[in-house]
Amino acid sequence: MENIKLIINFLGQLLPAINITLIVSVSSIVLGSLLGLALAAAKQSQSIILRVLSSIYVSVIRATPSIIMIFVVYYGMPLLFSGWLHINIEGWNRMYFVIIALTLLFSAPVSEIMRSAYESVSKGQMEAGLMVGMTPFQTFYRILLPQAFVVALPNFANSAINLLKEGALTFTIGVVDMVAKAQMIVANNSGGYAWQTYCALALIYWVISLAIDKGVTLVEKSYQAKRKTIAA
Repeated sequence: MENIKLIINFLGQLLPAINITLIVSVSSIVLGSLLGLALAAAKQSQSIILRVLSSIYVSVIRATPSIIMIFVVYYGMPLLFSGWLHINIEGWNRMYFVIIALTLLFSAPVSEIMRSAYESVSKGQMEAGLMVGMTPFQTFYRILLPQAFVVALPNFANSAINLLKEGALTFTIGVVDMVAKAQMIVANNSGGYAWQTYCALALIYWVISLAIDKGVTLVEKSYQAKRKTIAA
């Protein structure tokens, strides 16, 4: 019972730092999705150069551990900016470097998810849309995209949850997120109550992950209900 009280107490101390975790995760997901879409389009393009470059990028990024990517971006970007553009970015908020690193990491798997989802839709539907007078964009937006979206959604959600967990490394460059806050709590207690503190932290991550999973399930059910209504 005492442990439960301590976990609840530490939950109250950790939750104020959740905004940093959410800002980093949501920003990386949005930006990574846009970059992933561009990479998927490059892989589907007729340009050999774009296909090769996007394939190399995805292979390199997927083979790079999260913590190494964060360090490469954090220590490397200031050198690149000062050397090439003569711009000093060392005063940037460290959270920006984490967002950039996680965006790069998220874009690689998302590009593959989007590409495979698009390829799973029959190309004959594009031809059918064009035959009834739709433009290529209208056919893609109204016919191909909704089907590809449903195919990609479960894997996209898994990637988002993985990104949330990778974001726990934010503290490694001094950003005070929930993990950093947990470490500070343990340090302030001279190493005591570590188990209770990290249990409280794990609970928060579990709740966020379950919320993402539940949200995806609701979106899938909603889409299936709409398709049944249209078909009827």
